[in-house]
Amino acid sequence: MMFIRPLRTWMKGLFVSSLAISLTACGGGGQQPAAAPPASGSTEQPAAQPAPSAEPQKLVIYTARDKNIFEIVLPKFKEKHPEVEVETLEMGAQQILERVRAEKANPQADFWWGGTSSALTTAANEGLLESYKPTFADKIPDLYKDPQDRWYGEMLLPEVIMYNSQAMKKEDAPKDWDELLDPKYKDKIVIRNVLPSGTMRTIYSAMIYRQGADTPEKGYEWLKKLDANTKEYTQDPTNLYLKLDRQEGLISLWNLQDILIQSKKNNHPYDFVYPASGAPILVDGVALVKGAKNLDAAKKFYEFLFSPEIAAQLAKERFQFPARTDISKDELPDFMKELELKPMDIDWNVMTEKEKEWMQYWDENIKGKGGK
Repeated sequence: MMFIRPLRTWMKGLFVSSLAISLTACGGGGQQPAAAPPASGSTEQPAAQPAPSAEPQKLVIYTARDKNIFEIVLPKFKEKHPEVEVETLEMGAQQILERVRAEKANPQADFWWGGTSSALTTAANEGLLESYKPTFADKIPDLYKDPQDRWYGEMLLPEVIMYNSQAMKKEDAPKDWDELLDPKYKDKIVIRNVLPSGTMRTIYSAMIYRQGADTPEKGYEWLKKLDANTKEYTQDPTNLYLKLDRQEGLISLWNLQDILIQSKKNNHPYDFVYPASGAPILVDGVALVKGAKNLDAAKKFYEFLFSPEIAAQLAKERFQFPARTDISKDELPDFMKELELKPMDIDWNVMTEKEKEWMQYWDENIKGKGGK
């Protein structure tokens, strides 16, 4: 069963509307008498009626982003656009794709916030996304956007090795991907459930790709060995953090931004190792849903979210690596200037094409069976 958190209204634009109602006689009571015209020769003019205010705009966002991001972005958007009422529905990136696909005939969302390049490209190719060229289009490298302007990368997410720094020393943590298969880590690894998560699908697909995309059997064998060392697959990130905090698992695979948020902002005992051979750097992007009912409001949010002011603030306070290339280095935190983001060599088009097939095979033939 798909796990979806309850719909929440995060902010409402305040508005005043006036409505002039003209009632005609249709029998029965309740008819309001019309105002009498001014007496003949009188200079008194009828009282001017206030002009109706603009109708409030609604914006429905499907998002895979964390509430730590919401608490910065949404209040500021409300300040700038009080006329927009925003509702968010939180779920995994893959779940967003499935929901938008299911709602194609009658779209319920306007804006997709937080999707992998694979999920967004798949959605674009299925005709689920609206083409829109934002004002900042030339500030995003071609590698991080759709050539037909159907999605744009908001930030870069290096996928790294995560561990509980209270229970494990850095020198004892795996230094690269293949070390995760060492028998000494058996039952020390916990993994967020793969299929609903864009992050995990990318990591697992990258593990297959690096063994040879043309011969996925080698990658399947690698994942089978990883499964043998995996103690548990958790339902969602919250349960993943709980397992790590309780030391029911010591190691996981996760995106660098969230590791930093959880450790530096939420006081979880986490640290990371950037894999020596390189990391898959996920592009986390946004898109407008094809047939969106509130397209104007969605475009307002699009432009606001990518503004240099918000990008710089999210870098400083939420460790978000911006996809925009024009953010001043002076506006970025020191660790972001110093960390070398060594990318794994990946043909993302191939990964996008193969991901569904690979992940289905993993789910049906490998998950929970590696130790057997």
